[in-house]
Amino acid sequence: MKKLIFALIVAAVLWTIMFSPWTACYINFWWMMAFSAVLLALYTTWVNPTWWRSLKWKISEIGWGVVIAAVLWGIFWTGNWIASRIFDFASSQVDSIYGMKAGESSWLLAVLLLLLIGPAEEIFWRGYIQRTLSAFWNPNVGFIVATFLYASVHVASCNFMLVMAALVAGGVWGLCYRLFPNHLGALIISHALWDVAVFLVFPI
Repeated sequence: MKKLIFALIVAAVLWTIMFSPWTACYINFWWMMAFSAVLLALYTTWVNPTWWRSLKWKISEIGWGVVIAAVLWGIFWTGNWIASRIFDFASSQVDSIYGMKAGESSWLLAVLLLLLIGPAEEIFWRGYIQRTLSAFWNPNVGFIVATFLYASVHVASCNFMLVMAALVAGGVWGLCYRLFPNHLGALIISHALWDVAVFLVFPI
């Protein structure tokens, strides 16, 4: 548990540097995100060198990954439509999130999201954090706490819509992992595809 707490502290510091209005202006968000996610995935591999043996790279895993990503995109589109009609600040906060890709190559972002950021986040947050918490307590508590932690590291952004987005996305992936813990591969594919879809191909 000490190793998990240490990892969470590191994640909180890295995410604060990336998202805080007081520090974000000094770094390149996308390279920092890629570095942070990969660092945490490597840490996961260090504390649990055999985690990757549970991955099942089958056609069905790819199919489920695509389905989960599509469903999540639909949830976000619906949520954004509702939020923009309830909260006056919703649209501007969503625009600020998309503003982070200004001036960046779409191809570079696609590579980072597909090959590094998306997969590495799932390896760490579901494959390590939720898995460890579920073993320490029980799968239900592990799911709830891991989802809360995933959302909480985004609080430094001071962006309500971003925190809610992390809560919803983390909740969907966390629930899938709770129900099907042996299908982390599908979640890795889902996260990578959803990142590219929501940021580059089909912005909400």
